[in-house]
Amino acid sequence: MTRKNQAVTLSIGEREKKALENLALEFGKTWGDKPNVSRLIKAIALKELKIAINDDWSNQRMETLEKARKLLLDLGFILEAEEIAKILIERAEFQHIFSNREMEKFLAKPKPLWRENIENFIKRQQPFKLTYQDASDNLWNFTVIHGQLRIIEKHQYLVCTCRETEGNDDIIELKHNWTLRLDRIQEAVVNPVELSWQPELDMIEAEFKVYGGLAFGYGKEEIKQDDIFQGEIEGNPPHRLIRRKVWSSFWFFREIARYWDNCQIISPNSLREKFYQKLLNLHYLYSSEE
Repeated sequence: MTRKNQAVTLSIGEREKKALENLALEFGKTWGDKPNVSRLIKAIALKELKIAINDDWSNQRMETLEKARKLLLDLGFILEAEEIAKILIERAEFQHIFSNREMEKFLAKPKPLWRENIENFIKRQQPFKLTYQDASDNLWNFTVIHGQLRIIEKHQYLVCTCRETEGNDDIIELKHNWTLRLDRIQEAVVNPVELSWQPELDMIEAEFKVYGGLAFGYGKEEIKQDDIFQGEIEGNPPHRLIRRKVWSSFWFFREIARYWDNCQIISPNSLREKFYQKLLNLHYLYSSEE
């Protein structure tokens, strides 16, 4: 029996009770495997848990974050948009500005189990086997020993190093790397495999020179992703030497192709030759008569 002055009675509704129980579970305040609100309140009283003001953000800040969330969605940054949504919906001001139902629906939209498995395996650095059928009914099997989720040209890809190379026309050094667009996979099977996780993608170090105005403007705002060195402008004609880690010749060529004759690949020879062959094919296409 609880002695006088040691008990506190809370007069709250079912919704608030459920919220407190969820907080108790979140902060590990349980009795066995069940949430214990008394332990939660005691932890607050002992300042083991900090209470912070949750209704002091301006409408402008909330609306700016919501605009950022929608922009991220438009650009394909789904994971980042979800994180902003979680921040917004936790704020007390949220229900006065936006629709709880719309945001909860966005957050509750279930991901396919195979997508969740991929994310979890990558977080745990656990190699896995991915099996799926493409739109042409071809069956693909990949044994992934390193994987990353990247946004490329507004779409989310699984960029990975795999045991398999068949069907990959990249240079020998990068044949184990694959770029798989996730929204084109309808159904998949994902299972763990007993292998060692590779620390990073297979990489080569590429050197290329940029000329003319590009030499002066290249990297002015920030270091480009995967660049490891940007030299000073030198020589006549003026040029700048760039070194970059390359994990895919396809995506590397796709970027530098926009530079046209203001860019020259120096090394390695395998990458240079592959690009040169593409230029020969392009020359043949435009010089041949129909």
